Amino acid sequence: MGQKGTATRARILTATQELVETGGYFGAGLNRVVAVSGAPRGSLYFHFPDGKDQLVAESIRQAGQATGAAFEGLAESSTSVAEFAEGVLLHLGDRLEESGWHKGCPVATVALEMAGSSDTLQQACSEVYTSWTTALRAQLEGRRDADDLAVTILALIEGALLLAKAHRSREPLDRVTRQLATLLR
Repeated sequence: MGQKGTATRARILTATQELVETGGYFGAGLNRVVAVSGAPRGSLYFHFPDGKDQLVAESIRQAGQATGAAFEGLAESSTSVAEFAEGVLLHLGDRLEESGWHKGCPVATVALEMAGSSDTLQQACSEVYTSWTTALRAQLEGRRDADDLAVTILALIEGALLLAKAHRSREPLDRVTRQLATLLR
């Protein structure tokens, strides 16, 4: 694929990611993706021949990798697991608030809407959540309960994001941050 094709594919994925994060799977209709990306309709089918589920799955993976990279940066600069968890919640909370309470988790909406009915999307959501759990698990190295605790932390973060979005308030994120500090002592 040439430079132009790579750029077009990237624009389509970025537009899809934006639409999915703000409107879910059903808010990312193909006509909207074409309009937001500015890509020709034919490019959509050329780059994503398996259709919308392939497009959304790849955009979820892209968003998951970006969030995972942010987690890695936080892990490198944190001196403790509690500080790392606080940094993750602060990063995601900032992102949510800056978006006008539209962008919570880049995976959760699709997982809730489609994971039960689309194997392609379920797999993409599972892969991203697994990678995030692995990143959390790495911060807990040496703890007997590291596997369970990594899943617990991720569940708390996801729940806090959902509540923060629903309430349009950082309070749930702040409360979970305090409880994680206690839990991780």
